[in-house]
Amino acid sequence: MNRLGFAVKVLGRSDLKSHDTRRWQSAPHLSVSLGYLRQVLAYLGQMHIRMYRFSSDLAPYLTHPDLPQFHRQLDECEGELAAAGALARTLDVRLSVHPGQFVVLNSLQEHVAANSAADVIAFAHMLDLMGLGPEGVMVLHGGSGTEGKEAAIERLVRAFSALPEETRRRVVLENDETVFTVPDLLQVHEATGVRLIFDLLHFQNNNPEGLGALEALRATLATWPAEQTPKIHLSTPRTAMDTQEKKGQAPTITAPDWKRHSDYMDPFATQEFLRAVLVAGLRPFDIMLEAKGKDVALLQLRKDFTRFAPELSQVWD
Repeated sequence: MNRLGFAVKVLGRSDLKSHDTRRWQSAPHLSVSLGYLRQVLAYLGQMHIRMYRFSSDLAPYLTHPDLPQFHRQLDECEGELAAAGALARTLDVRLSVHPGQFVVLNSLQEHVAANSAADVIAFAHMLDLMGLGPEGVMVLHGGSGTEGKEAAIERLVRAFSALPEETRRRVVLENDETVFTVPDLLQVHEATGVRLIFDLLHFQNNNPEGLGALEALRATLATWPAEQTPKIHLSTPRTAMDTQEKKGQAPTITAPDWKRHSDYMDPFATQEFLRAVLVAGLRPFDIMLEAKGKDVALLQLRKDFTRFAPELSQVWD
């Protein structure tokens, strides 16, 4: 059975933290974050959730150029990282990480590109120290589209190819909602062999080529070796209207931003998509849910599958 997962913050247990959130003046540390991660993994085991994206701030200030006192955290926590990875394997939890928006490998600003490469190398080393298999990946967006798409793709290919081999093995690329489409990233894959992740909501917001969702999904799944289980990102758009009130003025109502994730998954849109996947006979894949409701949304979707689409409960859990 394939996995359902969620990202970072646990909402079903208010006592669980995702990472050490203290500011640098208070000397936060990876060792503290790993203690929190072990607690989260125990919760995942109790709830039978088998995929989790841990915080990109797990090791605070790890590569900050002005705070060298934090640069040795991976070496200092080598044993604890191995223990966390072993616990994840025991619980059959697939782990991944998604560095933040400031990681832009193909930036035209040399210091941004260099800092981004340092971050990516550090994250890959962290995943290696955890002893994760090849499905334990680091998800990146394509980055900057400055100077036109083709130039941006060329910069991305060069930046990715310049990374150490052990780092490249951990990187996967995800289509985004504004710049890099699935066909764009397929060009990068063809040049480098990097695996791709399909994000449905991003695809729906950024598909100028007019591809069908199943066509795009099939193409990204094919970038993964046969012996590995791909994963995708799944979310549905927020539909609630936004109301802004200013003193002495009538409320202003604005339409939703379709790029924003909903709190819970729309069960009917989700079921329609996944039923189409089964009919099309696509290869198996895991699903990272990107609903704002996190684990609570995942558990609700399980109930919705049981009620409305029991055949999906036999495939994704």
